[in-house]
Amino acid sequence: MFRNIAPQAGTGTVKRARKLRKAMSMPEAMLWRELRRRPFGLKFRRQHGSGRYVLDFYCSDARLAVEIDGIAHDMGDRALQDEERDAWFRAHGIETLRVPASDVLKNAVGAAEAIANYARSRLPLHHPAALGGPPPRDKLGED
Repeated sequence: MFRNIAPQAGTGTVKRARKLRKAMSMPEAMLWRELRRRPFGLKFRRQHGSGRYVLDFYCSDARLAVEIDGIAHDMGDRALQDEERDAWFRAHGIETLRVPASDVLKNAVGAAEAIANYARSRLPLHHPAALGGPPPRDKLGED
């Protein structure tokens, strides 16, 4: 498992995330039913607090935030807020994948598979080296 690079939850964010876990929308609940099975061994968290935001789903190993967007995301200045939020996470090394709620309602299993495949494509090919890198070769008895 990789080190979690998501910023710590801000003041009040944890409490808000706990409330949101109890009041998930229908598409979020349907998707969670699939993602909690850990497709490809990937662990997803639901309603994960990070900074001043609460992510719908977060995969730490893939550094991927998954947001389920309903019709409310198309209204008013919500698109601008979403872009600011995505930029903030991008600056912290986390990519945001936005999934329309209608897609999840039509086919939750297919949406979960697509998300898991995308997350898997973001995994590094190998685990990062230990802090400071590997030991020098002569310390291992090799020439």
